[in-house]
Amino acid sequence: MPESAVPESAAPESPVSETPGSEAALTVAGLSESELLARIFPRLNRGPEANPTLLLGPGDDAAIVAAPDGRTVVSIDTQVVDQDFRLEWNNGYRTSGYDVGWKAAAQNLSDINAMGARSTSLVVSLTMPPETHVSWVEDFADGLMAGLRGLGAADCAVAGGDLGRGRELAVSVAILGTLDGQDPVLRSGARPGDTVALAGTVGRAAAGLALLEAATSFRALGREQRALMDTQCRPRPPLAAGPLAREAGATAMMDISDGLLRDGNRLAAASQAVLNLDAAALKELTAPLLPASELLGTDPAAWVLGGGEDHGLLATFPAGLRLPPGFTAIGSVEAPAPTESAGVKIAGRPADAVGWDHFAD
Repeated sequence: MPESAVPESAAPESPVSETPGSEAALTVAGLSESELLARIFPRLNRGPEANPTLLLGPGDDAAIVAAPDGRTVVSIDTQVVDQDFRLEWNNGYRTSGYDVGWKAAAQNLSDINAMGARSTSLVVSLTMPPETHVSWVEDFADGLMAGLRGLGAADCAVAGGDLGRGRELAVSVAILGTLDGQDPVLRSGARPGDTVALAGTVGRAAAGLALLEAATSFRALGREQRALMDTQCRPRPPLAAGPLAREAGATAMMDISDGLLRDGNRLAAASQAVLNLDAAALKELTAPLLPASELLGTDPAAWVLGGGEDHGLLATFPAGLRLPPGFTAIGSVEAPAPTESAGVKIAGRPADAVGWDHFAD
């Protein structure tokens, strides 16, 4: 995957029929489930040689995974076409199976990371319309594996999954992780006096989404603008930061998937605290977004505060503690005043809880 641009070569045709009889036009309707699985399995890591935690991989009715810690961290996430991604965006970019596979890996790995845990295995459910190209499904498998390796989770095995037919293209991933004998980091541990810190990025995926939805062709975008698109299509959560934060003594932590303010309010509510964010620190986060905001005439602060899907980490640490590598201080934790509720403030003023809501119109 390129460091700073969405490659045009990574945007194959969306799943609609092309020239009958050609390999490129082969759809899932033209194969049996066994034949389709035979194309997918060789692309996936399987067995103890790939991951000692995976005792039995794809091929039986269920997989078997070890739980040496005695506890298993579990999460699940779903992407649905036209809800979480489009096959073709307004700017002409076509979402590849590789994109969706990478993003499926990233968003699920990030949830385990936010607990201070390490991902060990996952299972995938893929629902497809009959006209879906087989090549798109193969690209999905390649993207999923590339995401696991590229994000630093190569020892997380694909233990199995399910293929189904439906009217909409959708992918669900359930992921397992281990705490390696340590305590998890919850949302509920922030205490007055703690430092609020951020690892990873915020706002970049939202800026990339705005570029994808814009009328300007993605081919006309500059390198920095296409890098923002890349963050939306293939996010890069800071997986090393979760265990580092746990080891350093983080008091609370969560994945920023729905926006800094919305997720910050969730952490604040769980901790019955106020997160008072520093305005100057937030402004610094807008700098990488200027290439998109200047083109689109958008205030980049809205992306920083309300944009999700970068999958950065929001964490709190005891006051005076040296922050672990990758974290930057962006505020402090306070006790709510007698007349106020838990929530997020910016420079001492209440902030609106903007962000992504899966059930909003």
